[in-house]
Amino acid sequence: MKTSSDPTVQPVPASVVEQVDAADVTLSNPKRAVISLGSNLGNRLETLQGAIDALEDTPGLRVKAVSPVYETEPWGVDPDAQPAYFNAVVLIKTTLPPASLLERGHAIEEAFERVRDERWGPRTIDVDILAYQDVVSDDPRLTLPHPRAHERAFVLVPWHDVDPSAEVPGRGPVAELLAGVGSEGVALRADLELRLPE
Repeated sequence: MKTSSDPTVQPVPASVVEQVDAADVTLSNPKRAVISLGSNLGNRLETLQGAIDALEDTPGLRVKAVSPVYETEPWGVDPDAQPAYFNAVVLIKTTLPPASLLERGHAIEEAFERVRDERWGPRTIDVDILAYQDVVSDDPRLTLPHPRAHERAFVLVPWHDVDPSAEVPGRGPVAELLAGVGSEGVALRADLELRLPE
């Protein structure tokens, strides 16, 4: 069965349907996108919430669902070299094209004084676009879906939580990718909660 690129005929997860509200009428033909947030400096929970609120304050964008918070070891470095991360995934609907969404993500990072001086370095906030509709693009400025999303448990675990039927475009169902990667090192912080903006 071929799925149409028309977003009105995409299957929408029940978790998202429940959170669709009057705000939707302000968006004309919105697109679905998935964003990953990570922080391992400063007040990590407050920073993640601030990034979610900043996304919601973006014209042409509505945050539709927010995952639980997970604590994970830093990726690509010695675990003792820097603090653990808090990670979360948010589902959004937006009328912004991918390039504008990327600019907004960078603006949020700058607002939280993210420093990009070393690869896989510690950061106050990391805002990554994991997927935008079913777009597959190898544009070096914004590769879609995110080129490493399918192999990172700290992305797949919260993404699966917030949208169990999600697919990584061109890679397959998040549930299957997660089963292949495993969830070792990704710990649920049930004591913490991110709010969906009002």
